[in-house]
Amino acid sequence: MDFRHKSGILLHVTSLPGPYGIGDLGQGAYDWLDFLAAAGCRWWQVLPLGPTGYGDSPYQSFSSFAGNPVMISPALMLEDGLIDEEHLQNRPEFPTQRVDFSTMIEWKRGLFQVAFMRLGELPKLRAEFEEFREKNEKHALSGANGWLEDYSLYMTIKAQQELRAWTAWPGDLRDRGPEAMKKARQQFASTQSYYAFQQFLFFRQWARLRRRMAELNIRLIGDLPIYAARDSADVWVHRHLFEMDVHGKPYRVAGVPPDMFSATGQLWGNPLYRWDVMKKHGYAWWLERLHANLDLVDVLRLDHFRGFADYYAIPADEPTAENGKWEPGPGADFLQTVRDKLGSLPVIAEDLGGESSPLVIKLRDDFGLPGMKVFQFGFDAGLDHKFLPHNYPENCVAYTGTHDNDTAVGWFAKAPEAERKFAMEYLGSDGKHIAWDMIRVLWDSRASLVVAPLQDFLEVGAEARMNYPGRPLGNWGWRVGASALTDELAEKIVKLNREAGRV
Repeated sequence: MDFRHKSGILLHVTSLPGPYGIGDLGQGAYDWLDFLAAAGCRWWQVLPLGPTGYGDSPYQSFSSFAGNPVMISPALMLEDGLIDEEHLQNRPEFPTQRVDFSTMIEWKRGLFQVAFMRLGELPKLRAEFEEFREKNEKHALSGANGWLEDYSLYMTIKAQQELRAWTAWPGDLRDRGPEAMKKARQQFASTQSYYAFQQFLFFRQWARLRRRMAELNIRLIGDLPIYAARDSADVWVHRHLFEMDVHGKPYRVAGVPPDMFSATGQLWGNPLYRWDVMKKHGYAWWLERLHANLDLVDVLRLDHFRGFADYYAIPADEPTAENGKWEPGPGADFLQTVRDKLGSLPVIAEDLGGESSPLVIKLRDDFGLPGMKVFQFGFDAGLDHKFLPHNYPENCVAYTGTHDNDTAVGWFAKAPEAERKFAMEYLGSDGKHIAWDMIRVLWDSRASLVVAPLQDFLEVGAEARMNYPGRPLGNWGWRVGASALTDELAEKIVKLNREAGRV
């Protein structure tokens, strides 16, 4: 994988501007691509693209394969004849700087229902939908039952069960009894088609956007959580691959011990993998997962890469992540299998939790994977700190901050005085434009690819932070206003890219 001394911007799809309550795959996304091209940035990085549930976290998705329906563009649905102009005119008054998830989801649900009822009146689109369903009936690599059947049935039953987690469903549905599954497919066939139809719209609009990216020579970095959500189609269907009993009760769950983000650690709660069982099956589920996600993006950031070297296992009844235990992960055997089967490893190793672990460093370097560096973390230990740009290796992706960090401006406002002073000395900054001062020094580093969140280019504060790790609600809502993406800003960024030799 060769980033060839380039630059990128981190901005999730849901943060794009637009009039329909949330960033989507419509005009706002195309305007964003034009902005990236004008700015001389050849990489766009997004967060996970899957459907989200409670808490709206893209890292806790109902499926490792499905797309998030909230990203579907109502304007493109109008172009397809699936809804009318009045449906868009009669939308709620959405805030422009934040996502009101509950109001937006309820409104879009109504649009999807109208669109699904209209599908029968549009024979060409109906034929495309049927072709999409047929294509996704089987997994691309293994030929096993496809993700679309699993996901649409899971969402159908979930809707009938008032959105309860699958572990709270009646036993025959929870445990996928053959008669119960047959009855559900027959009784709720239309609802299952409705959920499959949403996926058709997402993938159709996504493919169109990707064609525009290719025209502009913009490439995409996606993000893949290492763990599947407990309440997901993946775990419901494949629970034999996870550390849980036959009814879905986990023995141990995922998380990380106390760290820079949390004094009690992070208790994620995801079920852990049975890596021994996965190995017996040739890591088939993981291979399908990677294959499907790499169909959507060019490169994947593997979140919590450390978990492939060794992972933290917390007893399921623990209230915090303080009393877990490290266990060996699948290591080189897994990555070698992936490389052999997929032909390459187009991944970025999110190794932030494993930089001090020889196991993680060896696994990353043995496979030549670029790791991550985060500039914000570099000001607490002197000039030898591995996160300061003059210490970066070439084979890395370097960031001012990530979705889990505060913005550069927000971080600087709250940093200890000693760190603030060191930062200003290191950057040659008076602190008035700390974000841009960090960006300039980062861009001049040896790192193959440098990335900053859009918030740092805009010099906005903590109000624009995407996520507070460990806080279950109130995250992921920030959006950029269309007026912020000016020609002047694009010219400023392209000038930076030229001066740093990153165009």
